[in-house]
Amino acid sequence: MFLIIGYLIILAASVGTYSVHGSLMALWMPMEYLAIVGLMIGGFVGSNGPKAFRATLKAIPGLFKGSPYTKAMYLDLLGLLYEVLAKVRKEGLMSIENDVDNPESSPIFTKYPTIMAHHHAVEFLTDYLRMMVGGNLNAFEIEGLMDKEIETHHQETHIAPHIMAKLGDALPAFGIVVAVMGVVNVMGSVGQPPAVLGKMIGGALVGTFLGILISYGFVQPIASQLEQQVEEGGKMFECIKLVLLASMNGYAPQVAVEFGRKALYSSERPTFAELEQDIKARKG
Repeated sequence: MFLIIGYLIILAASVGTYSVHGSLMALWMPMEYLAIVGLMIGGFVGSNGPKAFRATLKAIPGLFKGSPYTKAMYLDLLGLLYEVLAKVRKEGLMSIENDVDNPESSPIFTKYPTIMAHHHAVEFLTDYLRMMVGGNLNAFEIEGLMDKEIETHHQETHIAPHIMAKLGDALPAFGIVVAVMGVVNVMGSVGQPPAVLGKMIGGALVGTFLGILISYGFVQPIASQLEQQVEEGGKMFECIKLVLLASMNGYAPQVAVEFGRKALYSSERPTFAELEQDIKARKG
């Protein structure tokens, strides 16, 4: 939503203010628009492989839905972790084997559809619960493995913002390419009347205008929003990691989830009282 609002402000501040003292038709140069768009698409396709291409196209639509990482979502995550660990403490590790192997049919996991929608986080959680059930790894070994997996996931999710940032950096140069092409065209038409030459020069400058405007006004905000979303998503994995490690070190479920709560950003972090009240409500 904020991305769309930002776009509207940018258009109003650039094209809108220009229209007060200039003709908008002077900016309508279809071939320059076509050249800029073509160079942008060509640069995007040529610079990336199929994996990066798909990751970027998949990530961009999510920006228009708003961030899923809200206080309510984290309360659900901490509630899920509490329920799983409470069952382990009461009935033993083997009691969650079916829940871990089939979370889609688990009576615990299915109570939290907002968490189930984050399939990477669910996979991360169930994988380490499964290792806790069937392995002899200690907390130190699992922490090292968790850190490596989180780092790998972090690198993968940074593909899309990195690509958009690089594309935004290239667009001003593409605008110069279009402008130079226009100037070359003007040089080949020096015998034309001044009015015709003026229009041709203006068209060449539109190329530079488009390259800079699309770069800093439209593409770079996408890169920035994707970067913020990646950082927010990383907190979900860190929260799960800290809760599981606290449980492995012998802390009670209600204390273990407090470790995870402390890892969250203050803007989405529930207070101690809110978390305690939520857990009591789920138990009741």
